[in-house]
Amino acid sequence: MKRLTLIVFAAANAYAGEFAVLQNGFRIASDYHLVSGSLIELHTRQGTLNMPAAQIVRFEQEEYIAPPPPAPPAPVIPIITKAVTPRELIHEAAKRNGLRPEFVQSVAAVESNFQTSAVSPKGAIGLMQLMPGTAAALGVDPKDPAQNVDGGARYLRQLLARYKDSPDPVRLALAAYNAGPGAVDRHKNIPPYRETQAYVEKVLKNYLSQLQ
Repeated sequence: MKRLTLIVFAAANAYAGEFAVLQNGFRIASDYHLVSGSLIELHTRQGTLNMPAAQIVRFEQEEYIAPPPPAPPAPVIPIITKAVTPRELIHEAAKRNGLRPEFVQSVAAVESNFQTSAVSPKGAIGLMQLMPGTAAALGVDPKDPAQNVDGGARYLRQLLARYKDSPDPVRLALAAYNAGPGAVDRHKNIPPYRETQAYVEKVLKNYLSQLQ
């Protein structure tokens, strides 16, 4: 029985295979080879290749080149955002909706005293004290301060447009904001509710004081 000789080129922890250098100058990559008499078995990744030993000039070790170490992770740079105050939210929402900031600010002052987490006994929410149904109709989340203010300003603009042909559109719009447009339409005026009448005058007083 012919003796098979296993020849493996290794460098501690750096072995990656070998090259069989042929007489014609070609090189064949293999993982290892076996010598069996006049034949040499090259074990490549594609399979086994038997070649006459006379055709192979020598074997050269394939050096293992370690991949470069991974780049260190980029430092996390904290994003510092400027805190947005309720008054800033109101100012931006008023501008977006074509209203005077002082007017929207007066409503917020009376409604919630600028408390973003305010909730009334009736369930009105946030800076502009939006009822859940009103907020849903406006497509806003009343618990989000920015959406709350934008929704409130948009609702005020809608009410002002609704009563623009009346003798006193501002008072009627404020009354509708407090008591609902249904009550205003029913009475064709500010409803005879003490709360609503006091609310309208309080908002207007606050608004006029800012304009002076």
